[in-house]
Amino acid sequence: MSTINTQTARPVVEYPESDGKPMADNTVQFRCIVMIQGGLDVLYWDDPDVFVAGDLFWYPIQGDNKTRAAPDVLVVFGRPKGDRGSYLQWLEGNIAPQVVFEVLSPGNRHAELIRKFRFYERFGVEEYYIYDPDDAELAGYRRVGTELQEIEEINGWVSPRLKVKLELVNGELRLTDPDGRPFATYVELARQREQERQEKEKEKTRADRLAAQLRAQGIEPEA
Repeated sequence: MSTINTQTARPVVEYPESDGKPMADNTVQFRCIVMIQGGLDVLYWDDPDVFVAGDLFWYPIQGDNKTRAAPDVLVVFGRPKGDRGSYLQWLEGNIAPQVVFEVLSPGNRHAELIRKFRFYERFGVEEYYIYDPDDAELAGYRRVGTELQEIEEINGWVSPRLKVKLELVNGELRLTDPDGRPFATYVELARQREQERQEKEKEKTRADRLAAQLRAQGIEPEA
């Protein structure tokens, strides 16, 4: 005698890791996103429980693959570093990203910005920062109770979570770490390394010249 299994199997829900859209619409937006993400990664590189990512889908509700957002940069305190195809909140201790950044492009629509704001407000983001490089505008929102409220004096604001200062300098976004060092692009970091290399070479040349002068006087530099 056979038995019939009347229990209906739950359909497998897939959570797409890409929507086919580019990370950025132009070089200015891309460079700024990479600067923010890279700078925060460096700032928390030795803290194993801070996860920083850029352009990563965030799904807050298990079984719902329609409710999602992809912040340009997100920061999650209390989650380990590591590669992810997307941020599935129920697999991450149900911890929502506490800080998100959006860097606008000419293609951003007002309705899309409102949708993202409501999403971040609904799902627990503590700090939300928006930078528009075309109009040289910076805005920020901080959670008060269940709402995200605008930060009135955003220029020079220090993020409570990140301890990073945000400001506009000649219309460009500058982030400064707690030690007073501005975030830098990859090109700026490469220039700094090259400058440090040249300075070391100059110091070595001066040291070698001084050693030669001492030896000419019968003095060993090591002595």
